[in-house]
Amino acid sequence: MLIVKKFGGTSVADKEKIFRAANRCIEEYQKGNDVVVVLSAMGKFTDELVAMARDITDKPPKREMDMLFTVGEQMSVALMAMAMHKLGVPAVSLNAFQVAMHTTSTYGNARLKRIDTERIRNELDSRKIVIVTGFQGVNKYDDYTTLGRGGSDTTAVALAAALRADACEIYTDVDGVYTADPRLVPKARKLKEITYDEMLDLATLGAGVLHNRSVEMAKKYGVPLVVRSSMNDSEGTVLKEVTTVERMLISGVALDRDADRIAVIGVKDEPGIAFKLFDVLAKKNINVDIILQSIGREGTKDISFTVQDGDLEEAVAELEKHQERLTFQKLQVEKRVAKLSIVGAGMMSNPGVAAKMFECLYNQNVNISMIATSEIRVTVLIQEKDAERAMNAVHDAFGLAD
Repeated sequence: MLIVKKFGGTSVADKEKIFRAANRCIEEYQKGNDVVVVLSAMGKFTDELVAMARDITDKPPKREMDMLFTVGEQMSVALMAMAMHKLGVPAVSLNAFQVAMHTTSTYGNARLKRIDTERIRNELDSRKIVIVTGFQGVNKYDDYTTLGRGGSDTTAVALAAALRADACEIYTDVDGVYTADPRLVPKARKLKEITYDEMLDLATLGAGVLHNRSVEMAKKYGVPLVVRSSMNDSEGTVLKEVTTVERMLISGVALDRDADRIAVIGVKDEPGIAFKLFDVLAKKNINVDIILQSIGREGTKDISFTVQDGDLEEAVAELEKHQERLTFQKLQVEKRVAKLSIVGAGMMSNPGVAAKMFECLYNQNVNISMIATSEIRVTVLIQEKDAERAMNAVHDAFGLAD
């Protein structure tokens, strides 16, 4: 069997945790299995690198940030390989160049295109544990790129797909996927199983346990994926196409506090304006989530939408640059709003789910400024100050408490 194991930053934050993770991998290796390990940077080291860059300049170039960020994972994999050698097991650390993990050229948020597996397979054939840097790749210019925050999950799933691994295990500081973030909702409970679609929505909407692109890739390539704790031997949560247990109305509640709202006021009420507006943002790789368009009045309309906080400055600058072509009168910006979402495949066959959520928020005196829905989720935009209270109330209202 070939097993891919990914350890997050908290799981390799210090010497003790590095050795603990190393021993878990060696246990698998000693069963006769091939083992590929993917690591994030140690602890909060990526945050420290950001602080160093900000100390030099307020606007560091994205290419140079990617060059800087790759240091973190290279430290982790080298130290892990040293730990395994000390424990008497042959291991080799490889970075994105050595593996050849080819990506697009979007610095800071690149997407994987293909992985050359020859080097990894040669190392596995010589009975070594192979330890690979997560989060990073190489573009056509031979520059380092990074896959976005949490991208090590995507590295692990991509490797599992490319190597046709028998399992991909994501180790983190929680012991599985919960009905809500247990740090914010004390009554949250762990799920034994969850569908790829439900997990994809939860990850996209703020549940930090998995990178959303890793779930997307696992679904596409049918990668067997398990989320479990690096601190204990609990079974964790299995991601699969169809679940057979815990078929609840709602599987989870997610909260994203990293959203900003932009209102484009006084746009001409004519065909093609929405396309032009969002095309400007798309060309800068700025993702837009909740969109609300007002009914036209006196030849104009308003369009509101949310972007991630890190994209706000660039989004506003691009819109202002194209103000005349986009025909709007002014922009309004609301920083640090919160997106609260409920997700569950059970919604498709049960009417009244959205009404139940809205009633709960009304009872909590929480105002909703925007709403977005799909077959398996309802998302509302609320004030950040109400976020945690609203999340706990909604979690309780749908009977998700432990």
